[in-house]
Amino acid sequence: MTPHLYLHIPFCHRRCAYCDFNTYANMDARIEAYVQALCAELGMLARQFAPAPPPSAEAAALRPTIFFGGGTPTMLSLGQMERVLNAAAALVPLADAEITSEANPGTVLGRDYLHGLRALGFNRLSLGVQSLHDPTLRLLGRIHTADEARQSYAEARAAGFDNLNLDFIFGLPGQDEAQWAATLATIATWEVTHFSLYALILEEGTPLYAQLTAGRVSVPDDDATGAMYETAMEALGAAGYVQYEISNWVRPDGGEVLPGIPQQACHHNLAYWLNSDYLAAGAGAHGHRYPRRYSDLLGIDDYIKAVGAGRLPVAEEHTLTPHDLRAETMLMGMRLNIGVSEAHFAARCGMSLDTAYSEALGELVGLGLIERVAGRVRFTPRGRMLGNRVFERFV
Repeated sequence: MTPHLYLHIPFCHRRCAYCDFNTYANMDARIEAYVQALCAELGMLARQFAPAPPPSAEAAALRPTIFFGGGTPTMLSLGQMERVLNAAAALVPLADAEITSEANPGTVLGRDYLHGLRALGFNRLSLGVQSLHDPTLRLLGRIHTADEARQSYAEARAAGFDNLNLDFIFGLPGQDEAQWAATLATIATWEVTHFSLYALILEEGTPLYAQLTAGRVSVPDDDATGAMYETAMEALGAAGYVQYEISNWVRPDGGEVLPGIPQQACHHNLAYWLNSDYLAAGAGAHGHRYPRRYSDLLGIDDYIKAVGAGRLPVAEEHTLTPHDLRAETMLMGMRLNIGVSEAHFAARCGMSLDTAYSEALGELVGLGLIERVAGRVRFTPRGRMLGNRVFERFV
């Protein structure tokens, strides 16, 4: 068994203009063969990997997790989703697991599908809304409208998904602070469990990047985007949400998974931020079982062919050093508002935080970028805005 599993479903109805993920449109005819290969890879992983204990007491507090990412996982039929979930059960105990699927409004979602997904055991849904401004949605290449996003959210709630995340992007072409503030004011009334808000990253090679470089669109500058981030922190904080990570907010309801982090935070992502081990399957999926990090073949047909030949479809693997482990534990953990626990660092890395980074810690505390409180190291408000300067000291 493994506590955490990521499954990549690379199919999309249409690639978005900003997307740099391993996704493919117009390949619906390959879905069934892909599902068969994915189930076969899960079987290989179950035979190869022995159970792995959590690396620390904090990691042990998390629920087991399965995360269906993409792409658009909900392009799979309910029967296909069930087969993949059954195959994943050989790796992750399903009874108490957080089981998440990403989904896009305006795709195959509907009441029957959502009720069926919930009946299969999926208990968390992450909807990629991105914007409530229809012209912006069209520019981004999204296939839904703002009204369809609202409808998908309402249908998911009606189907029994009480743990829902909504993804939004800020710093979008043509977006100003007033428009962003209006979006925040609207979604704050929806009683959503969880929000993930990301600043737009323009990836070279995407259609949106080409439009920008050709001068056909413009995006807010860094100062304006930073102001939008501060607006989000103020608006969601005033609405009662707890920001527990750089880009993530949750409504406190039902206790805490870790001190300062509400129970309905995303346990799967918390595993990443605690630099825990996790397995991954699917084309382009990345897994981490210290001291090994691996990624699967990117192409759908290459992936299917490799699994069909009876071998794990690994494209690359990297052996991590103890220095890598320490640096990644700090880089990931400092994203959390509560920062890095000295006890967690010692359990995960086999040495104390002061032994590993005494000089860097002293310098950063002196600069007012981090603080040490109750056995933890965390950003100060100033340090959070200068995060890269902090991160480089741990690398």
